[in-house]
Amino acid sequence: MALGLNVQEPDEACDDENCPFHGTLSVRGQTIEGTVASTDMDKSVVVEREYDVTVPKYDRLMKRRSRVPAHAPECLGLAEGDIVTIAECRPLSKTKSHVVVSVADGGED
Repeated sequence: MALGLNVQEPDEACDDENCPFHGTLSVRGQTIEGTVASTDMDKSVVVEREYDVTVPKYDRLMKRRSRVPAHAPECLGLAEGDIVTIAECRPLSKTKSHVVVSVADGGED
């Protein structure tokens, strides 16, 4: 267990300064589970999660999705479709304030 969260430290080592396991980045705040939607950026991923919102007028549920950019440490080896947990950290860029801390098995294979 590392970081004060219930996550395992990856087996691989990396020299990324913004890695919460092998660098100096500290995590705090909320954690979010989602699916990796895009790995096109360098050292970053876009994590997407779907949730339901009630529409009182029609007494139904409506699906919504949010996309959160997050820092991807080199030691995790992420691919599109992976189910990941991201944790809040200090702002790393204009849009990135989260970092990936754990990876589950791929979701859509």
